[in-house]
Amino acid sequence: MGMIYKRGQIWWLKYHVHGRPIRESSHSTKETEAKRLLRLCEGKVAEGRVPGFYFDKVRFDELAGDLLDDYKINGKQVKRAQERINHLRKDFGGLRAAMINTPRIRKYIQHREAKGAAPATINRELAVLKRMLNMGAKQTPPKVDRVPHIPMLKINNARKGFFEHPEFLALRQALPEHLKGLSTFAYKTGWRLSEVVNLEWRQVDLEQGIVRLEPGETKNKEARTIKLDDEVQGIIRAQAEARRRASNILPWVFLNRKGTDRVREFYGPWETAWEKAGIGPRLFHDLRRTAVRNMVRAGVPERVVMSTTGHKTRAVFDRYNIVNEFDLELAAKKQEEYLQRQKGTILGTILGTFSGKKPVTY
Repeated sequence: MGMIYKRGQIWWLKYHVHGRPIRESSHSTKETEAKRLLRLCEGKVAEGRVPGFYFDKVRFDELAGDLLDDYKINGKQVKRAQERINHLRKDFGGLRAAMINTPRIRKYIQHREAKGAAPATINRELAVLKRMLNMGAKQTPPKVDRVPHIPMLKINNARKGFFEHPEFLALRQALPEHLKGLSTFAYKTGWRLSEVVNLEWRQVDLEQGIVRLEPGETKNKEARTIKLDDEVQGIIRAQAEARRRASNILPWVFLNRKGTDRVREFYGPWETAWEKAGIGPRLFHDLRRTAVRNMVRAGVPERVVMSTTGHKTRAVFDRYNIVNEFDLELAAKKQEEYLQRQKGTILGTILGTFSGKKPVTY
């Protein structure tokens, strides 16, 4: 059973949670208020819940520390998380977790917008805050009683750049020799730049014509195996032959112009190439979007495309599978071809009826 007692003019509560005595101030000089709070606490304990007073001790900085520890344990990017926490701390630092509510979060959004932060940046910071609170709620015992609604900003900044095949060929022709094979590999596989430049020979099986990325070597931490087409296999074999002739054996497949290291200086030659090719500003990531479109257009099942490019979720994949006027024209032609094949069939008669024309025999 719990009890109340005085410390000076303030009434205090004493009750037990899992056999552990808990002492909390009622912050009141009224005995009736202390008794009411004690009954409330005892009722929550009886229901297997932690009384609200317990959560008043947990503050933002404790939750932030727990999040960073989790990132370190799981090998995630601590630096970026720390940067986002530093922004959050300006508004929430020192606050009790119970005081972080939706109105305060909306004020934080307004504050960051006033500072010129992009919607995507604000959303990433809010995602860190949400993860902190969710982690606190899932602890045993929990550190957070409830996770407030966290409104996210609407973002419509999905890039839509891609290459038509002649444009890529023109770009590749303008690239330095040591970047032509690298760009072709990315154009065919849809791999990210970091994955291509860090590709090592231990991941390549030339006899089988496959390349493997092990768990932890990809952005989504999942293993990936792809089959190379004849052109890319030829590029890899040429790189292997150059490696056999080299005096300094290096682990990477694609090397810099001098052959002394992996490719590190990329964006300067890339910009020069698209200017020389006369195709307008392009991102290397446009090769990834193009690979997705090309495979889908070629009839490759979307599940296989996602496995090749490393897209983990359907929502992100759909952002890369961009439809343009060519796709719409192709769809219209396919529909027309399909309808032409229905002439003289029951479907053709039905379509003629709905069109208001008298059905005829073809």
